[in-house]
Amino acid sequence: MFSLAGETTTAHRYAVVGNADRFLKHKHAYKVWRTLKQFGCVVHPVAEDLQRLEGFKVYAGLAALQDKVDVVVPCLKSESIPNIISQAQECGAQFVWFQEHNWTEEFQEQADAAGIQVIQGCLLKHKIYPKPFAYLHPCYWHGLKSPKAPKRR
Repeated sequence: MFSLAGETTTAHRYAVVGNADRFLKHKHAYKVWRTLKQFGCVVHPVAEDLQRLEGFKVYAGLAALQDKVDVVVPCLKSESIPNIISQAQECGAQFVWFQEHNWTEEFQEQADAAGIQVIQGCLLKHKIYPKPFAYLHPCYWHGLKSPKAPKRR
């Protein structure tokens, strides 16, 4: 078990919220999902417009994950996820981990009212990047002082 951001660890169960474009074209949602799997975490992809991802079931919404997740990681723009806090609360999540540029004051107020802890920042900065190419990756530089979790697979 390794610490990540805030009180989250690799022992928590995660849901990565995206859409088909962000998962299939190997954009941010795919990278976050893949990284959490490499850490050895239990992670569920969530996208309305996708059935399977590399052989894994993709859930249509957070409601289908009742009591199966601790951390919700939205990887969509804030205008695409207006009800993310209420959905996270309904599925029993304790944390919502907002990636770069999708956190808003409104989300923070909703989370405070719901008793959900908010984490801000890119999840990918907790990954160990192999050198010498690590220096070319922006997440390496953003995460210099962040705790790291090694790959388990």
